[in-house]
Amino acid sequence: MKKISFLFALLIASTFMVSCDSGSATTKINKANLDNAKSRDAEIKKGVATISLDKKEYDFGTVNEGDIVETVFKVTNSGKTDLVITNATGSCGCTVPVWPKAPIKPGETGEVAVKFNTNGKPNRQMKTVTLTTNTESGREVLTLRGSVTPKAK
Repeated sequence: MKKISFLFALLIASTFMVSCDSGSATTKINKANLDNAKSRDAEIKKGVATISLDKKEYDFGTVNEGDIVETVFKVTNSGKTDLVITNATGSCGCTVPVWPKAPIKPGETGEVAVKFNTNGKPNRQMKTVTLTTNTESGREVLTLRGSVTPKAK
């Protein structure tokens, strides 16, 4: 029994010795991945982008049904890293936003143009545009409100 235990222990010990490779761990590091991680970490340390708007709400007053209301929201990057607006969606098909597709550099300004078609939308209206961004909150909501005078029947 002692011989079997000794042989078994010797077998386990030799398995561990053979399985250990003489190469060092540093030879297995991909230099490109390391460089990418360093640049990513540098961007993260700058902080998130910060968005400043000239207005969050636009009151278009009273318009006639069928009119198209247009406004522009000025977006300024007040952060330390590029501001990226990845998407802008209206609350309905009658509200159409156009936003800058290129990143907005720190200190620079971009424009989000919004058109609201009042056709078939009588009376008091409130429409929103949601911007998906790389800011801390991840989104900003812009609002259009006003009154639409119905067409005469």
